[in-house]
Amino acid sequence: MADLAGVNGQRENFRVVGKHNLPGKLSYALASGVAKFGIDYALPNMLFAKFLRCPFANAKIKSMDTTRARAIPGVVDIVTWEDEDIKALGQSPFGPPTRPYLDNWGDQEGAEVGAIVIAEDEDICEEALRALDIEWEELGFAIDPMDARKEDAPKIRQVEEVPDMFSRPAPKPRNKNVTYATTIQGDIDQGFAEADKIIEYDLTLPIFASHMPNPPSSVAWWEMDPYHGDTPDLHIEGAVQRRESVGRMYGMSNEKTIQVGVFQGGKYCDWGMRKSQEITPLLAKRVGRPVRCANTREETFDFLMNKRYMHLKVGFKKDGLITAVDDYSIADNGVYGNSSFGAAGDQGYGPYYTLKCLNIRQQMEIVDTNSGKMYLSGQHCPFNWDAGTMAIYLIAEELDMDPIDVARKNLHGPASQEDVGPVPSFEACVAEGTRRTGWQWHKAGTKKLPDGRMHGASFRYQMCPRHAFSGYECKLELRDGEVHFPTQGPCTGIFAVECNAMVIAEELGLEYEDVHIDFDFREKFTPVGGGSDGSTASSWAMKECANILKGKILESALKAANNPPPPSMFSFGMPKKENPLKGHTVDELDIINGCVCLKADPSQGLPLKEATTENIFATFSGRPPTSLWTMGMGKMLDTMNALFCEVAVDTDTGEVEILRMTAVTDPGKVLRPTSFESQIDQVMFFSQGCQLLEEYVYDPKTGVKLNNNMIDYKKPTIMDVPTVDTKYLETRSGNAAYGANGISHSLANTHALIIAIHNAIGVWVDPPATPDKILKALGKA
Repeated sequence: MADLAGVNGQRENFRVVGKHNLPGKLSYALASGVAKFGIDYALPNMLFAKFLRCPFANAKIKSMDTTRARAIPGVVDIVTWEDEDIKALGQSPFGPPTRPYLDNWGDQEGAEVGAIVIAEDEDICEEALRALDIEWEELGFAIDPMDARKEDAPKIRQVEEVPDMFSRPAPKPRNKNVTYATTIQGDIDQGFAEADKIIEYDLTLPIFASHMPNPPSSVAWWEMDPYHGDTPDLHIEGAVQRRESVGRMYGMSNEKTIQVGVFQGGKYCDWGMRKSQEITPLLAKRVGRPVRCANTREETFDFLMNKRYMHLKVGFKKDGLITAVDDYSIADNGVYGNSSFGAAGDQGYGPYYTLKCLNIRQQMEIVDTNSGKMYLSGQHCPFNWDAGTMAIYLIAEELDMDPIDVARKNLHGPASQEDVGPVPSFEACVAEGTRRTGWQWHKAGTKKLPDGRMHGASFRYQMCPRHAFSGYECKLELRDGEVHFPTQGPCTGIFAVECNAMVIAEELGLEYEDVHIDFDFREKFTPVGGGSDGSTASSWAMKECANILKGKILESALKAANNPPPPSMFSFGMPKKENPLKGHTVDELDIINGCVCLKADPSQGLPLKEATTENIFATFSGRPPTSLWTMGMGKMLDTMNALFCEVAVDTDTGEVEILRMTAVTDPGKVLRPTSFESQIDQVMFFSQGCQLLEEYVYDPKTGVKLNNNMIDYKKPTIMDVPTVDTKYLETRSGNAAYGANGISHSLANTHALIIAIHNAIGVWVDPPATPDKILKALGKA
């Protein structure tokens, strides 16, 4: 058990934590439609706003005449990039100016550019946008990074930008459209000299979308409040968890920036605010009325992951031991403001750090394009993990070995890359997975099913990481004999407050239902972190807070027992009851089943409401122990997971059927099974979508997207994704709450199905492996 630093970290008996089928605190509101998102807010006298969207892949506005648009009845205002208030928005008085919030350059189709119309309804907004007289200058464009890196490619970025905080290592200065990033460890030449065999292979990581069930939107208004001085407060709904950053944009303090709504739609691990969520305060101030601005679904086809082309050269011994890895990648950097996740930020967190191999070089060209933007999404993190999965599979094919044996041969021990010992969590996952699947490996193209289809299988593993950058400001209150847990609410789509409530109940001897979750935007606590990482890390801090509250409750109960208040007029004539806690010490007391009682005899006690009438607060500020993989940058291992995949491929039609997806995972300790299982189901949707269905289609002549709609862009539905056979293990070897770690998106993959398809038919198909691509690879189309 690794949770050695916190209170009760090695607890053995659980009543609430790990319990199945405990409902989410917001589930009813979400399922019934009571939940209000930004697009659901409607205020009296409210106006609507829409951005002008660039119709080209890359273009500038040379001139714009708004006369005809302003004359349309119902148009209230038109903001252009030349207005002084929009020029000043978001510009810091310190440091050099950044790219303007709104300018006359649209670097992708659909980019907000040039103008914002405010009108009485959205139809009038659209009419006014069509009435703008615009002279466009079309600029050269490149959608694919292979084109944008060519010598004769047009320059994509009109302005430069500083690498963001996630660029690790910092990219070298760009050459036209290309930035270079390289990391090297060991001696590559020596590693290849030691190899008995060398393989080289290419793989393409697909570009695919992140759809939000509730498109980004906001409503803002300014209102006088007699309690907050002589200036108006900013009210903004729809900018969930970004109240503070939006307030800063407008020079507002947190106290005077009001956000009541806590609901976010489909923003899991997406930290990027869209302009529709930021602009409404400025527009509302200009017109003196509430303003709503909302994206359409077509306008929210942002990237979940950018495209990457990879060429790998891997040297290995006859027994399968890898001696050198040379990874050369060309990564799509998209448009201005694209996140470095999936590019330079990915090199510090990759598949090779679990290998014993010490000779690894990663070189990357990060290429600007006009393809689109990834705001910040860690759904497939690390993005290039399956480059290592592919190496293990190809070595297994070359040596006629089971890929599990190749993986085991190359996986270093828990302490470091030099540790040759086994990783207990990995071995436990493999043992359970092979038992559940009846795993029997075969070489590519050698197993035919009774119905004539070809059988393929794949295996992949990954560590279960936990983020370690978050500190937490926890607060609990006993009020009127009931425990209250105040929180801002869900963060980036992560509903982790339930896990925290379960931990609180566990530590205080209560039921889950006894913990009252109070959602309040003014509170400091939020379970930020990422998926179950947020649950386990924030729950560690909340566990400490709960124990502080418990100690205060016991002290208060003892004080009440030994110094009872004098009888009131209402107690006249009532028999006097002896307090069973009287004369004891705090160490002799406990809270069990909602009662403060004697440890030696739990039947002797009082319900919380009778034991103390005090209003008691407890706080805890801090962070959980640093996660193990962070300390060793992936070279120290604790909890792992394994995925087993089987497919059937019809070589006459090209159709692929997923026969089995088995996920055996060890998150250390499962806090809330419902959340845990839902995350695994979620990443299987991502994974199947990007490998079998999802694909952006661009017009090569214009660079515009042809399928950014829910009909032509194919995403998996519940009818497409098979039931995932999920088994979780609990080694308690993480170092967050009760030995938990993360699971989150670490099972998400880009090539597990692709490898299984190759194992079935013996030829490679780049994702998405649609039937036509499979038939073409087989020479049948």
